[in-house]
Amino acid sequence: MDLERKSIGLGQRPALLLVDLIKGFTSPACPLGTDCPEVVAANAHLLALFREKGLPVFFTTVVYHDDEQASVFRGRIDALNVLQPGSQWIEVDPALAPLAGEDVLEKQWVSGFFGTDLDQRLKSVGADSLVVTGLSTSGCVRATVVDGLQHNYRVVVPREAVGDRNPDAHEANLFDMNAKYADVVSMAELEVMLAD
Repeated sequence: MDLERKSIGLGQRPALLLVDLIKGFTSPACPLGTDCPEVVAANAHLLALFREKGLPVFFTTVVYHDDEQASVFRGRIDALNVLQPGSQWIEVDPALAPLAGEDVLEKQWVSGFFGTDLDQRLKSVGADSLVVTGLSTSGCVRATVVDGLQHNYRVVVPREAVGDRNPDAHEANLFDMNAKYADVVSMAELEVMLAD
């Protein structure tokens, strides 16, 4: 039986957090990647909207500088080892290229909050809620959503702007996030929220 829950939407100053929309995950040429042009296009649309409204935008990427960083995680998934400094795979997808002043946070673990100063950066720009997008729904997106809630942010996930190589995992995690941690909405519903 599902828990009773309330949709609480966004605050007065939401930030857009694009999780790991890097070449390593958006290009099928990378062993970590998947072909997801519709997810990239949805994020390009949201980026334009947030920029037009002057709302904060943050990106994450994954970079491993030495063998000790996230060694257990990397031991489980060898393909992660391509995410090294200087590699094309750590660069934000060119369709979503950050503008000057838009932060790209390096992370080594799953959540955008874990081991980073994301919370401080959000507070420094007055963000009171989050729109979390990116890849993958069942991995880094979900972990970032849970940690966003645990840092006491309202979190909204636009379903068209997240993706996963496994469609069943994608749907199951959207269901679970909506049940407990975030409001999972359509892009159209999010645009109405942002228009208020």
